Amino acid sequence: MASELEQRLRSDLTAAMRDRDELTTATLRMALTALSTEAVSGKSARELGDEEALAVVTREAKKRREAAEAFTAAGRPELAAREQAEGEVLARYLPAQLSDAELAELVSAAVAESGAQGPKAMGAVMKVLTPRVAGRAEGGRVAAEVRRQLS
Repeated sequence: MASELEQRLRSDLTAAMRDRDELTTATLRMALTALSTEAVSGKSARELGDEEALAVVTREAKKRREAAEAFTAAGRPELAAREQAEGEVLARYLPAQLSDAELAELVSAAVAESGAQGPKAMGAVMKVLTPRVAGRAEGGRVAAEVRRQLS
């Protein structure tokens, strides 16, 4: 049985094809291909759970964001716009991102819980924090906030 996210992607793909929405169709096909690739990677094929499927879609959205930045830096705004549009399509399937205040609150709770002091304890804080923010904040943002609170 496919994950709920994968089923939603498939039904939305069908709707996008029916509506002749080229951008959404191409983006959802790419996401479903990434999910299929992930399912058959490793020693044996398996069904992806919702958390694994979410991680794959999050990774694809990050790739779009990074590609848009690279195209912008290279002076290719038309390609950057396409990557940003694909990222916006994928964002519909991701949980709402944490605000800076919410992230700071979670980090301070994790710092208190782990009893961490000083920048060397960053790993202990990240170990506590990572499952709590999974998919809701980019790793770089989380790490920067942890670094800020520990220094």
